[in-house]
Amino acid sequence: QVQLVESGGGLVQAGGSLRLSCAASGGTISTYAMGWFRQAPGKEREFVASISGSGGGRYYASPVRGRFFISRDNAKNTAYLQMNSLKPEDTAVYYCNADTADPQWMTPSQFHSWGQGTQVTVSS
Repeated sequence: QVQLVESGGGLVQAGGSLRLSCAASGGTISTYAMGWFRQAPGKEREFVASISGSGGGRYYASPVRGRFFISRDNAKNTAYLQMNSLKPEDTAVYYCNADTADPQWMTPSQFHSWGQGTQVTVSS
């Protein structure tokens, strides 16, 4: 099973942008769908975006559609989440994960282990 490490978070003002990275080791991600999730303080972890193994299918949660863009570079064994027009309500710890199941229906409950995530804080 691949190990995933998230990075790229930080503090940004509302309206700003960040690019998160999800680097894999211990295997290739090319056969996995990749997903991004987030968990805000006091809230459950939620789906943000997912992408198929080939990159041909991309899916987004309604709150981020049109602002966030998920991509992947299988040659670099890395997935990305470009976050634009950030809002204070985007503040959360962001996690990535990988699965062989259909990325269209990816949910946090299908995963048993998580990395440390990367903190994103958006100030108003």
